[in-house]
Amino acid sequence: MAKQVNMGAPRGPQGHRTAKMPEGGMKIITRLMGYVLSRNKWALLAVAACIVITSFTTLASTLFTRTLIDDYILPMTQEPDPSFSPLARALFRLAAILLVGIVCAYAQSLLTIRIGQGTLKRLRIDLFEHMESLPVSYFDRTAHGNIMSVYTNDVDTLRQMVGQSLPDVFSSMITITVTFVSMVALSWPLTVLVVLMTCVMVYTTRWLGNRSAYHFIGQQKTLGDMNGFIEETLSGQRVVKIFCHEQQAIDDFCRLNEQLRNSAYNANKEANIVMPVNGNISNVIYVLCAIIGAVIALSSSPWLPALTIGTLVSFLTLIKNFTRPVSQMSQQINSIIMAVAGAGRVFSMMDEPAETDEKAGVRLVNVSEDAGGTLTETSETTGIWAWKDETTGQLTRQRGEVDFSHVDFSYVPEKQVLFDIDLDTDAGQKIALVGGTGAGKTTITNLINRFYDIQEGQILYDGIDVRRIHREDLRRSLGVVLQETHLFTGTVMENIRYGRPEATDEECREAAKLVNADDFIMRLANGYDTVLTADGGNLSQGERQLLAIARAAAANPPALILDEATSSIDTRTERLVQEGMDHIMQGRSTFVIAHRLSTIRNADTIVVMEQGRIIERGTHNELLALRGKYYELYTGNKITE
Repeated sequence: MAKQVNMGAPRGPQGHRTAKMPEGGMKIITRLMGYVLSRNKWALLAVAACIVITSFTTLASTLFTRTLIDDYILPMTQEPDPSFSPLARALFRLAAILLVGIVCAYAQSLLTIRIGQGTLKRLRIDLFEHMESLPVSYFDRTAHGNIMSVYTNDVDTLRQMVGQSLPDVFSSMITITVTFVSMVALSWPLTVLVVLMTCVMVYTTRWLGNRSAYHFIGQQKTLGDMNGFIEETLSGQRVVKIFCHEQQAIDDFCRLNEQLRNSAYNANKEANIVMPVNGNISNVIYVLCAIIGAVIALSSSPWLPALTIGTLVSFLTLIKNFTRPVSQMSQQINSIIMAVAGAGRVFSMMDEPAETDEKAGVRLVNVSEDAGGTLTETSETTGIWAWKDETTGQLTRQRGEVDFSHVDFSYVPEKQVLFDIDLDTDAGQKIALVGGTGAGKTTITNLINRFYDIQEGQILYDGIDVRRIHREDLRRSLGVVLQETHLFTGTVMENIRYGRPEATDEECREAAKLVNADDFIMRLANGYDTVLTADGGNLSQGERQLLAIARAAAANPPALILDEATSSIDTRTERLVQEGMDHIMQGRSTFVIAHRLSTIRNADTIVVMEQGRIIERGTHNELLALRGKYYELYTGNKITE
C-alpha cells in the first residue's frame, strides 16, 4: 500500500514548520531555464520588451494625474473662460499610450503561453524518450503511479511556474524598479516611509509563506502517493473483489485522501491570508503617506521639498503600483518552491542512467546465402539472419546458440539469485527450464534479453558476448511470449503486427492461423479490425494469450523465449496451440519455461533449477531415470532416501 508522507520538516522559532528551496534549487531553476532559453530566446526578448513597455505605459497613466491636476484642473479653476483643447490633446496622447500598453500586454500573454506550452511539450517528449531508454530494473523499484504523477502533477507545476510565476516575478521587478525611481523623483521623504513599511510587508509575507510552502510541497508528495495507490488498486481490482478487500481499499484511500486534504487545507489556509494582510498593510501605508504628504504640502519648511496637490495624488497612486508587485512576488515564492520540488522529481527521473551499449559493436542483419554458403547483407526479409561486426564488417550466421559460463547474478547486492550457471545449447534446440517458484528460471531468460547485466561469468550468443551486441538487435533476435500478456489500444491486426511493423496483413493472418487464433478473431464483431481497449478486457485470458503468441509468430524472430506461454489456455486449446508453436520453433533455438511438464516432454534438454542452481539436466526420459527432482515434479511422488 502507499506510504504515508513524512511530515518531519524543520520547524521555525515558534514551532511552525518552515519551507525552504529544495536542495539544489538554483541548479534546478537554471536547468529549467535552459529548456526555456534553448528555443525561445527571441520570444523571451519580445516578452521582456512587452513587460517593460507595459510598465512604462502604466506609469505614464499614473503620472498623468499630476499633470491633470497641476497643469489643467487647477489653472482652469482660475480662468473665467477656460479652453479644453489642451486637455483633450493630452487625453488623446494618454489614450494612444494606453493602447500601446494594451497591445503589448496582449502580445506578452500570447507569447508567454506559447513559450510555456512549447517548453513543457519538449520537456514531456524528452522525459518520455528517456523513460523508454531506462532499464527494466528502474520500473521494478519505482511505483508506476509515482511515474504517472511526474507526468501529470509535477509537470503541471512547471506549467504554472513557466507560464505564470516567472513572468509575474519579472514583471513585478520591472514595475517596482520603474515605480521606485518615479517615487523618489516625486518625494523622497514619502518614498523612505513607503520602503520601511514595505519591509514590514515582505517580512510578514515571508513568514506566512514559509508556513504554507511546506504544506504545498507535502500536498504534491501526498498526491503522488495517492495516484500510486489508485493505479495499484485499479490494476488489481479483480484481486480486491476476490478477497472482499473493498472496504480496506476504501479505508486506505480515505486515509491518503485525508492527508491530501489536510496538506491542501493548511497550505491554502495560510496562503490565502497573505493577500488580505498585505492589502491592509498597503492601506496603512496609503493612509500614512496621505497624512504626512498633506502635512508636507501645507508646510512651508525649507527642510522639506515642495509638494503640490497633483504630485501628492500621483504619489498615492504609485503606492499601490509599488506594494502590489511586492505582494505578488511574495505570493509567487510558494509556487516557485513547489515547482522546483516538482522539477526536481522530473529531472531526477531524467537523470536515471539509461541502458548503455558502450561495448556494443555487433548488429543483427538480414542476409542472403548463395549456393557456396557465402552470406551477403540485404535489406529484404529473407528469414536468414547474421551478426555483423561493425568494425570489420564480418558476417556470422545467426544460429541461436546461447551459452552460460559460470554466471553469478544478483538483483540487489545483498541477495544473490543465480550461482555458477553453466549452460550450453546447440542451434535449433528446445531448452526447457523447470523448477519451483523462485528457482531462477525467468531470471535466466531476462539475462538472455539483457534486461539486467551479470556480475560474474559470461553469456555468449553464437559465440559473441551479449554485451557486444546492441540491445535493440539482441532483443529483436528473440521472440518473447510472457505469462502476463499486454495488449495495446488498437485493432487486433495492429496488436499482432506490434512485433514487426513492416509485416503485411496477410503475414499477420498467417501468424494467427499458425497458432489457431484465427477462429476466435473472425468471431469478433469486426474481425481483425476489432478495436481492443483496456488491455483487451473484452477478451478471455486465453484469447489474449493467443494474440500474444500470434504477435511473436508475426515477428518471425531467429530465436524464441516462451515464459509459461500456454498457462492461460485450456487443455484442448493448448493442444492446438502447441501444434502451432511446434511450427514456430522449427529451426529456431527456443527457451521454454513451463510448469505443465507435459508440454516439454519433447524438449532436447530439460534443465532443472532449484534456489538459483542447476541441479539436473537431460532429456525427459533421462531425468525420469535419475529419479531425482524432475521425477518428483513430474510424478508428484516424493523420493525418500
